[in-house]
Amino acid sequence: MKTILITLLSTCFFLSGCSSLGVQPWERDLLAREDMALDNAPLDSAFDDHIYFSKEASSGGQGFSGGGCGCN
Repeated sequence: MKTILITLLSTCFFLSGCSSLGVQPWERDLLAREDMALDNAPLDSAFDDHIYFSKEASSGGQGFSGGGCGCN
């Protein structure tokens, strides 16, 4: 009986931690800021993608060839 009570109480305790997930309406202004965007610097992301694909030589269907160094 004691183990069932402990198991039940610990289950309730752990499940209560998930009860407050989500964004509240008054918190949305903080998440809508420009610096909170997933991609806040698109030019930097484009450069990083170019470097990644040039070094990995994994860019396909673009119509160019290269040895992976980024120079053609």
